[in-house]
Amino acid sequence: MTNKVSKTNSQWQQQLSDEQYRVTREAGTEAPFSGIYVNHHEQGTYHCICCKQALFSSSDKFDSGCGWPSFSSQLELGAISQHPDFTHGMNRTEVRCQHCDAHLGHVFDDGPAPSGLRYCINSVAIDFNGKD
Repeated sequence: MTNKVSKTNSQWQQQLSDEQYRVTREAGTEAPFSGIYVNHHEQGTYHCICCKQALFSSSDKFDSGCGWPSFSSQLELGAISQHPDFTHGMNRTEVRCQHCDAHLGHVFDDGPAPSGLRYCINSVAIDFNGKD
């Protein structure tokens, strides 16, 4: 992995839409079933909206019914960091882009085999490239 991306809040605000900034830089969450990738089924790679780091493959995407794009594994081990999240009275594991520290969503242990994981990701935190 290359050097970490580090920008000021002002630089991120100039690069991202208001919703992308709120979710990725302030650990927000988009409304369920509102994201463009919830029902997206093309083949390719999903990248971090902030730094373009490849994060997930469409071959690992599945319909969990939760309202957010769900993936059973990350594209490359170490592309995503995990952090304890006790906000809103819950005990969850937040996932962030390892390259730029963007908040992506959360990971749960109720996904399909073989990983048993469900990466629940905000659509505004990712971008899709069908050419990868």
